Amino acid sequence: MRFILRIVVLSYLDRLLDPLTDALTPESASALLNLRADPEVEARINELRRKANEGTLTSVEEAEYKDFVEAVDIVSLVQAKARRFLSRQAA
Repeated sequence: MRFILRIVVLSYLDRLLDPLTDALTPESASALLNLRADPEVEARINELRRKANEGTLTSVEEAEYKDFVEAVDIVSLVQAKARRFLSRQAA
């Protein structure tokens, strides 16, 4: 059930972000596609991912990891919109 709820939330979020496409330029879309975590954030994410796989996250770390996963979902949706925008520009 949790997985289905997440899909529904992502669908709503995707629709909520639709107007973003109207504000994109080729430069801003390209910049969005280049978004990456800095090395410090990447190291923390890797640590949380490892601990999650081992089942050793504290409740605070679990909340932090959940926030990270939700942030990745948002960035992924925005990047998908940027990719679609650029593909339409090229057509």
